[in-house]
Amino acid sequence: MTVSASATTACPVTSALVDAETNADAEVRTGVEIRTDAEIRTGVEIRTGAEIRTDANALLELEDASCGYGGEDVVRKVSFRTHGHENICLLGPNGCGKTTLLRAISGLLPLTGGRVLIDGTDIRHMRQKDISRNIAMMSQLATVHFSYTVEETVMLGRYVRMKAGLFESPGKEDRRKVRECLEAVEMADLAGRPIDSLSGGQLQRVFLARTLAQEPRLILLDEPTNHLDLRHQIELVDHLIRWSETEGRCIIGVLHDIGLASRLADRLLLMRNGMLAADGRTRDILDGNCLNEVYGLDVRAYMRNMLKQWEPQGGNFHESR
Repeated sequence: MTVSASATTACPVTSALVDAETNADAEVRTGVEIRTDAEIRTGVEIRTGAEIRTDANALLELEDASCGYGGEDVVRKVSFRTHGHENICLLGPNGCGKTTLLRAISGLLPLTGGRVLIDGTDIRHMRQKDISRNIAMMSQLATVHFSYTVEETVMLGRYVRMKAGLFESPGKEDRRKVRECLEAVEMADLAGRPIDSLSGGQLQRVFLARTLAQEPRLILLDEPTNHLDLRHQIELVDHLIRWSETEGRCIIGVLHDIGLASRLADRLLLMRNGMLAADGRTRDILDGNCLNEVYGLDVRAYMRNMLKQWEPQGGNFHESR
């Protein structure tokens, strides 16, 4: 199949792509990778679920990964890889399998089919502690049940690096690393404060510092900006961007806010009905019609209409409905 580069605003995501029962062929445009059950096509490679070749140089690779709950798959035959030094966001409607996929990547949810590999090694052959040394997961703001100090909370991230885990006392290097992580999120001055006295934005920065203290190469984000105000959402995303700038690091995040996702991500994966509908560079996905197909509405028109709320008209802000 030839790859068309002319229709820069077209995206061949159709019901055949997002319906698990069909194997319809789909053309790829503008560097956006479109996947069906039957085949995966990109501008330079053609892969099928049975023909995917393991890339030992990939930081993370999924091969036909499927998983779910109660004997029913929520995620079905998802395949992608990353070599690191890029940020990826998963987008799609509620219930399409984004969080479930993150749980499988982290090793917290067993696969029902396919594989998840770190540096070419199947995570089913790795101890959870070894997985946690490579992958850290940060979720949305949760209720605090224990009055740890800020420093003690961040220290929890160091136990995956200690031979005896929770049974080992933190050493000099552990304390240095915790201090470094607190400084990175601008919370070092509050190291001794109980976390139940912090604001939501401060608390999420502490949880980010705890995540960084694991020294992972890959951070999984599960809607970490939920319940945060606009300023703290932006600050959290910017902290993550700075962390990811070191060679070999990678972020894979679930963010419902498309604006924040575009700020964070170099690459977008669109999911629907438990499958990947599209995989491409952020600009290509935003410029095409893939989002419209996945969300079932004209996303660009909606975003532009919202932007009009800020356009002055006759000295007053124009309210568009």
